[in-house]
Amino acid sequence: MRERIPANATRDLSGMTMSVEQLWSLPETALIGAYAEARRRYAEKKFERDTQRARLEWMRAKLFVNTQGNVTERKMAVDVSEELARKGQEVREMTRDLDMLKIDVDVIDTMIRLRGAHGAAPVHEEAAEKPVEPEGE
Repeated sequence: MRERIPANATRDLSGMTMSVEQLWSLPETALIGAYAEARRRYAEKKFERDTQRARLEWMRAKLFVNTQGNVTERKMAVDVSEELARKGQEVREMTRDLDMLKIDVDVIDTMIRLRGAHGAAPVHEEAAEKPVEPEGE
């Protein structure tokens, strides 16, 4: 059975939990360092999850192509494959873990913003797409 993690806690660098109060009491440099580490772990896990997802899709396509029969029979063979189901479950679990890491990143980013330091600037799609027009023409 999995251990329940309090809603106001985040995992520190060693995988243990660090409460919001502990994050708030960290010096600014340590908080920024924790933020950078959390972003790094998130990026690594996301790459790992996306790689596994692509492998799963490749395995599904390979099984579909190598199975005899019409399209319906091939799709059924892919759907009932225990190996693919197991891999799919692993990808779902990786996605859950990735979501938890994203929460950690967001909590630390919020902490940085609340303290007045500058976190990662949010990117607004509308502002990024519009070219800057010079004023006074």
